[in-house]
Amino acid sequence: MKTYRSFYKPLAIGAPEPFAEPPVALERMIHFVPPHIEKMRLKIPQMISQVDVILGNLEDAIPADEKINAREGFIQMANDNDFGSTKLWTRINSLESPWVLDDISEIVTRCGDKLDVIMLPKVNGPWDIHYLDQLLAQLEAKAGIKKPIQIHAILETAEGVNNVEAIATASPRMHGMSLGPADLAASRGMKTTRVGGGHPDYQVLADADGDAPRTRYQQDLWHYTVAKMVDACMAAGIKPFYGPFGDFSDPAACEAQFRNSFLMGCLGTWTLHPSQIKIAKSVFSPEPDEIKFARRILEAMPDGTGAVMLDGKMQDDATWKQAKVICDLADLVISKDPELAESYN
Repeated sequence: MKTYRSFYKPLAIGAPEPFAEPPVALERMIHFVPPHIEKMRLKIPQMISQVDVILGNLEDAIPADEKINAREGFIQMANDNDFGSTKLWTRINSLESPWVLDDISEIVTRCGDKLDVIMLPKVNGPWDIHYLDQLLAQLEAKAGIKKPIQIHAILETAEGVNNVEAIATASPRMHGMSLGPADLAASRGMKTTRVGGGHPDYQVLADADGDAPRTRYQQDLWHYTVAKMVDACMAAGIKPFYGPFGDFSDPAACEAQFRNSFLMGCLGTWTLHPSQIKIAKSVFSPEPDEIKFARRILEAMPDGTGAVMLDGKMQDDATWKQAKVICDLADLVISKDPELAESYN
């Protein structure tokens, strides 16, 4: 276990100082782009203002014979655009793949000054983070990069879930984690081919009442894992995210899954299709009426102590903290989203 002093030291001579406090950013949706497709790269200038994070995907969904083109496309995409307050991420290939070393070295040395976060798939334990942490420091020093690149882990193996607390605290580069339900289902031997969301056969029955038909209630396959991930992330001071929802034809189910994760503590989600951007923006932005009530709590308890009654409901130190979470999120949304800012104010 590293001491506090050594934990925050650069891992290479000339590498930037690690973040003692992670940057504050609005990240309601991480929008995935396949950078090997030219027409998708050409849409980036218009997309920058529509999303909080643009991610160039190099891993799943990229054919093996397009991996190098995807990497080159991402580097071009990064260098050709000014992203302003929108964050730029990439998901590299997994550490056991034949492409990952070139993914890291080429991207960091050729466009690392534009890159905010590297998303690392199939993280099994803190050792995976340590490897990438050291390598990034060496490459940042070589390229003269002044701002450390953060690491975002995907929780998509049974071993990773088992080691989630150690992963969350593995490095000061840790940005957060996302749930990867498809690979996690395979790793666990779960009997589903769905990418996120519930399953009609995962249910409980209402109590028997004679011969009357028994009501069935569909359950959430991912509730336990999301809760465990949120606890690990929040305890470590990093950010939890929901991952993909694969059924683009069912926006209602997508919204329900996003909202469940938002209520449980996730700060954002992945959007794999443009139709999901609006859903994520709506779900991961607090409602105006909720913000108004939260502001009333803060105004009634300026120092966050004591207890007051508002509309017949008791508010105390704990609800003050809940209100502060909502108001802080609202302030972030106001800084990024003019349309929502108008409704909030």
